[in-house]
Amino acid sequence: MIYYVLAIIVIAFAFDFINGFHDSANSIATIVGTRVLSPLAAVVWAASFNFLALFLVKTAVAKSIQTGLVQSSVVTPNVILAGLVGAIIWNLITWYYGIPSSSSHALIGGYAGAAVAKAGFSAITWGAKWIQTLSFIVISPLVGLVAGFGLIVLIYWIFQRVSPNRVDRTFRLLQLASSALLSLAHGGNDAQKTMGIVVALLVSVNTAFATQPGLLHHLYVSADAGIPLWVELIAYTMISLGTLLGGWRIVATMGSRITKLRPVGGFAAETGGALAILLATKFGIPVSTTHTITGSIVGVGASTRLSAVRWGLAGRIVWAWVVTIPASGLMAMLMYWLLNAVIRV
Repeated sequence: MIYYVLAIIVIAFAFDFINGFHDSANSIATIVGTRVLSPLAAVVWAASFNFLALFLVKTAVAKSIQTGLVQSSVVTPNVILAGLVGAIIWNLITWYYGIPSSSSHALIGGYAGAAVAKAGFSAITWGAKWIQTLSFIVISPLVGLVAGFGLIVLIYWIFQRVSPNRVDRTFRLLQLASSALLSLAHGGNDAQKTMGIVVALLVSVNTAFATQPGLLHHLYVSADAGIPLWVELIAYTMISLGTLLGGWRIVATMGSRITKLRPVGGFAAETGGALAILLATKFGIPVSTTHTITGSIVGVGASTRLSAVRWGLAGRIVWAWVVTIPASGLMAMLMYWLLNAVIRV
């Protein structure tokens, strides 16, 4: 049991790494697309601010994942592992095809699907957190869109008498700050989802670690405990390392294929997306950073003219968002049945 749990923890943090790898485009696509930073400099910049969220962002989202989505009584190591594997498979599929889907919703869908495979739909904690999570599939890109559109219109109004070259020079510098804010928001919301999964696992098997000596005793977590510091440290480290390696296929989609951006547009998209994500994080809502920043980019593009946005590509991205939770949930259900036939815990 102990070694099985340790292996699942490793896989959970591997998912966190893949999350950073898959979602790195959210943080760096606009700053690379506007050529403010080179890809290498951009990923180092983003990874640094991903990790800085450890010191600035509270753990409300982690607690929501831990207790707000699935009944604690049905959580077992097999449920957690099946959920993680379902999410990882979906993430890798969408990464391969360059589709900016949501790692967050893949994890939520996988976790819920595995729980349903074990105990039916009664395993789901129907309530506020599910309403918020499902609602924000629609709300978060709309908030991003409105914020991006509103910011770019306000900026154009303020700088209407300033030469385009001077505006570009100004916002090349300001985009460093907006990219940092978006990376901070990305780390602060997304790393916490893995924290919640790991703590849910440890609470479900806490009797196995209650009397363990040495380092293993740190894996004992009571049901009413907070998020252990070591879980936070590893989660933020892994998502930062994933961002550092980057998801270059998705960078191309986010940075230039949806709409063409100048530094002023990149600043508005990043700032609008970051503010929306940080607001959701404050209230413990596990939103998709991918959805939010994509909506913000679309809002900036639409401020010029509607034809500036490649709506066909945006439509395919939306379909990927819609199917992510059920697709990862189905994969996790299949994985749970397979695991349960082989490993009884």
